[in-house]
Amino acid sequence: MSTVAVGFWGAFFGSVALMLAGSLMAYIRSMHRVALRAAATAALSALFVISYIGWLPVADRDFEQRLLAHIAAGVSAVLGVMLLSLMGLGRRADGGQRLQVPIVALAIVVVLVGWAMSPAQSLAMGSALAMLVGLTALAVCVWGLLRGDRLGWLTVAAVFLMLVAIGGLSAIALGRVQDWPLHALSATAGMGYLGILSAALWSRYSYLIELREVMAHGPSYDPVTRMRSHAETGQLVGAVFQPSEGENRPVGVIAISIGNLYALEQLHGRFAVNHALFVCAGRLRRTVPGGVEMGRLGDDGFLLLARDSNDPARLVALARMVAQRLAQPVSLSVSPDPGAPEAQRASWVADVGLGVLAAAAPAMRPAAAVSMARAMSRTAWSFGSRMAWFDGERREIAELPTVDAR
Repeated sequence: MSTVAVGFWGAFFGSVALMLAGSLMAYIRSMHRVALRAAATAALSALFVISYIGWLPVADRDFEQRLLAHIAAGVSAVLGVMLLSLMGLGRRADGGQRLQVPIVALAIVVVLVGWAMSPAQSLAMGSALAMLVGLTALAVCVWGLLRGDRLGWLTVAAVFLMLVAIGGLSAIALGRVQDWPLHALSATAGMGYLGILSAALWSRYSYLIELREVMAHGPSYDPVTRMRSHAETGQLVGAVFQPSEGENRPVGVIAISIGNLYALEQLHGRFAVNHALFVCAGRLRRTVPGGVEMGRLGDDGFLLLARDSNDPARLVALARMVAQRLAQPVSLSVSPDPGAPEAQRASWVADVGLGVLAAAAPAMRPAAAVSMARAMSRTAWSFGSRMAWFDGERREIAELPTVDAR
């Protein structure tokens, strides 16, 4: 192996060391699950690489090939199961069990059948299994991306780089290729895989850690929504409606009410309600532009305030985006630990009502404006569009259609 190839693999093992160090820090901070997953990923990836680039202290070539076949089958099965768990399938009895059990069974079959073949054929079969598991994981990641998974692009990129690394390492092990560009490509792809997967693991499990805290504390401690509490929202309303000197700009008000939180609590308990509020608030933050203030409105709603609402059409467009976003289905955890493999889940769709007061005059009493918008949001539950607004031309509350009439 050339000096350049050794340098690239040294960088790869440096990435493994960094990932293990990060895992240790996470473990010290009591994040045991993310630490163990990250450490296992780094260690197994390093074992796979050490085996395939010929750094195992084994002199017998036939024995080495059979050992590599077993390592390929075992490592690919474990990493495949972990990737499916990262995508959320490990917590659902439907998709998770349908994919994880066959992967493990196929790995066992490959190991057993390999003993009836020559060492080179056994190694080729193990490498093919690693590619097959990688392609299966890639298909699952693409499926999750199309369904709007928040880690979709990260997992797709990580698995693609993993496939590139496996392909390069298989060519090195099967053909004993020592050209440094192939080693460089495989090592670089491996480093990218570890880096992206570390980010995905942290994002997934930090979300679960935060969600567990939210569901434990409830609405009295408002990381439930990571928004202003109801009391702070009241102070915000007063500040927004307080006109600056020499200004007389109208204020846009959108009140959001969720009508089926009580029914959700009766069916699945308070944990599910806290999870629902957490998800709805996260969707709001990703939808609402920076110039719009947000806060809690009671136990079942949110309030959006636009300080300068000279263009009512923009506020109406925002209300439509919010209604569409919040009406998307969500899988809720109904147990205290949402990341546990045995955690039960329930499918839920928010019954959202939006009340839009596109241009409230600054001189209008803040409490009156908010009360009017909230009343319209509850009236909107009876409309097909789930949106109501104050029609200035007819001077009455009317349904706000999902699209403008032509």
